[in-house]
Amino acid sequence: MGRIRKEIGIRSRKCWTLFDSGARNSYVTADVASGLHTEPIPMERIAAIGGDRHKISNVCLVIGQIEGNWVEFNASVIDEIGKDEDGREIDVLMGATAMQLWGIKLDLPNEELDLSHFTKDFVEF
Repeated sequence: MGRIRKEIGIRSRKCWTLFDSGARNSYVTADVASGLHTEPIPMERIAAIGGDRHKISNVCLVIGQIEGNWVEFNASVIDEIGKDEDGREIDVLMGATAMQLWGIKLDLPNEELDLSHFTKDFVEF
């Protein structure tokens, strides 16, 4: 499991993002979600992130750019994700499912994203 932090662009806004291969799902703060297409879910659920429990009652579609590459993924909306190791507030947590969809890998020794397998075309059979 590994984690890399980067700024990504969402609706002309720079969002501090944690790329976390140890998290299956993706999350955004309520502040980020306020400018996105958000939908309520029929039954509230709980997510445990960073040792805290969060109630989830909405999901949203995130459309943004990672190092110049457009992505879209679903994320659960929570009040706050928390702070990173340097004390900076995290706006978005991109989990393993979204990273796998886009071919994003983590280069942990260099603390960088590996976009060499980034998906630009989807071929469905």
